Amino acid sequence: MEISWADFEKTEMRVGTVIEVNDFPEARKPAYQLTIDFGTAIGIRKSSAQIIKRYAKEDLLNRQIVAVVNFPKKQIGKFMSECLVLGAVGEEGDVILLAPDFKVENGLRIG
Repeated sequence: MEISWADFEKTEMRVGTVIEVNDFPEARKPAYQLTIDFGTAIGIRKSSAQIIKRYAKEDLLNRQIVAVVNFPKKQIGKFMSECLVLGAVGEEGDVILLAPDFKVENGLRIG
């Protein structure tokens, strides 16, 4: 299914830095709760991410990632996810995070 350029432009993907990582034992599938800094224009957002197969909590702290920041919030148990962290999903469901090759300003838009 093709989408138009206008459809693509509606998706707001931004770079952010993970500033806090917590276990999420209430999640149905193993996951972390992430707190991500997207800079002054967007601010701090939270997300649930099923990335524990590849990443330890200490590996995620201060790491830059790419996330969609304009989806509606999603309630996951008692946790409110405010953005969608992006990654490549392998055949066994393991996720490899999308990230810039070099450190960039938080909040930069992906295009």
